[in-house]
Amino acid sequence: MFDVQHPFFIPLWRRIVVVAACIGWALLELSWGNPGWSILFGAIGAYCAHQFFVAFDIEAIRKKYTDEGGSS
Repeated sequence: MFDVQHPFFIPLWRRIVVVAACIGWALLELSWGNPGWSILFGAIGAYCAHQFFVAFDIEAIRKKYTDEGGSS
């Protein structure tokens, strides 16, 4: 998976767009009759929602990437 605890996701609008895109795609797949893909994208959306809105700590992310000198 990709690193969701990354400084790229500090702006709130980016986190909202990622979650909305995943959930939206899950609903679209469900409407097309593809429950497997719908479950997959719904699970990714739920994971991202948890990581972005429950477990997301902006100060810890800034400190981590400042201490590492901005690498990785």
